[in-house]
Amino acid sequence: LRSNEQTRPRYCRINLSVPVLDRFFNKQDPRPDFRVSRESLSVLLNLLNQDRRHGWGATIETLVFLFWLASGASYGVVSRAFGIPRSTVHRIVHRVTEEVVAIRHQVIHLPKTPEDLEVVSQGFAGLARHRAFVKAAGAIDGCHIRIKPPSGPDGHCYRNRKLFPSILLQAVCDHQGRFIDTYVGWPGSVHDSRVLRHSLLYRQSVYPPPGHFILADGGYPCLQSPLPLITPYKRGNQGVAAQRFNSHHSKARSVIERALE
Repeated sequence: LRSNEQTRPRYCRINLSVPVLDRFFNKQDPRPDFRVSRESLSVLLNLLNQDRRHGWGATIETLVFLFWLASGASYGVVSRAFGIPRSTVHRIVHRVTEEVVAIRHQVIHLPKTPEDLEVVSQGFAGLARHRAFVKAAGAIDGCHIRIKPPSGPDGHCYRNRKLFPSILLQAVCDHQGRFIDTYVGWPGSVHDSRVLRHSLLYRQSVYPPPGHFILADGGYPCLQSPLPLITPYKRGNQGVAAQRFNSHHSKARSVIERALE
């Protein structure tokens, strides 16, 4: 009991007039500050189901956590934005991070039934506006997550082609931009195709089912196995049919780009 109490922030009066909270509680769009919609925030709160025994509400703590994630700011900056102690920000961020990680499999998972897969495939055909994409089961891409580079002789490996230190996130999403598989941790200098080859999605060949494929951009190889990937035609080999295919492909695949923004 004592150790549990020590992990909880001490009671502190909330100043709802600070700009970031004033905007939120006056029903302004939360996405500029937190990068989530009100609907998504409501879902997150329900999933976390946090039991608070102090003066902080679950909503406030989640907002602190999301603001820290969305802004990439230091604890000190978040502390000033919310008018709360820096040490409290630190405890909130670490605890809510653990809670989010604990529920990740409730949110990030492959389609569970043939019916779920059919919905995804039909969704991609709708995005592409062509029946040729009715067997698409996902879209894959990667993004760089900025980090403080580790010290030591391998620190340079984290510097990506845009010259900032990062780790790579590989993600697959469905037709609605919901992540169904993620793989993260490789240094920023590593190519997307190498990250792909080391991912469980590639090595275990558990998804997509036979006859289906995943859409990828030109940075990935076009594959039949162990992971069926369909990429666009290269620029040097584009007749009218190839250009038309690439247009439909781009319409469907761009959902992963929006998901990673």
